[in-house]
Amino acid sequence: MAGTATLVSAVCAALTEIAQGIILPRYRQLGEGDVRAKTSATDLVTIADEESERALAPRLMALLPGAKVVGEEAIAADPSALPGLLSHDPVWIVDPIDGTLNFVHGRDTFASVVALVSQGETVLGWIHDPLTGRTVWAEKGKGCWRRPLKAVSAPSDTRLRLPGDVTRPGVDLKSLNAALYDKKFAGAKGAFARNANQGSAAHDYWALAEGRLHISGYKNLKPWDHAAGVLIHAEAGGYGRLLSGAPYNPVVAGQTGILSAPSPDIWQRVAALTQPNP
Repeated sequence: MAGTATLVSAVCAALTEIAQGIILPRYRQLGEGDVRAKTSATDLVTIADEESERALAPRLMALLPGAKVVGEEAIAADPSALPGLLSHDPVWIVDPIDGTLNFVHGRDTFASVVALVSQGETVLGWIHDPLTGRTVWAEKGKGCWRRPLKAVSAPSDTRLRLPGDVTRPGVDLKSLNAALYDKKFAGAKGAFARNANQGSAAHDYWALAEGRLHISGYKNLKPWDHAAGVLIHAEAGGYGRLLSGAPYNPVVAGQTGILSAPSPDIWQRVAALTQPNP
């Protein structure tokens, strides 16, 4: 296995190259037949999703010989493969374009996501924004960083930490921004300063790690939507748990309901706002 620094740089480079070579040329340029529905009219896949996942998978496997890849679009084509792949150790989890609906409609909140899972834990996670060329990444137990893209010199990393004013005990919930997609929070949205809906879990987790968003709540927990983001938020100082109080596990099937907050204190206060029968 390559050293962590080499692995981080290689994945950042792969995400950048595939975004520039495959994803961005299709942005606002999708033609007839380039988009189709999967499970509903809002659950879409594009030629850019499929081509970028096919390009990324072999590059990831070459970085870590013996590892498997769980790609959202490959699993959509063969859902029966998911349990076997998630049971493999180590495994790469890939969402080639998170926020595909935004991508299709020419909106700017979409991203590419990669997580590396070992022994049931996410140990490395990346979120790449194709439009800005920036990547946020984290290593379990080591921290979270944002990597700007620099055309001339090597990229530099900026450490991300949540601002202390949103993590202190007793902070007023009315001062916090939330993105609550779980219907258990239907009656709680008035408790916060603003309720956001970016249409991209990756952008929500990025905003959580930078302190622009403070609370998020999701019901459905596909691993490609949450494995990297939960780690990135945690390594920036945040706190996330299933509503049961258990830690999120990217390889356990059937988990539902995850709440992310700046601190355990705020998590407890927001969790108390849930309704038992959504």
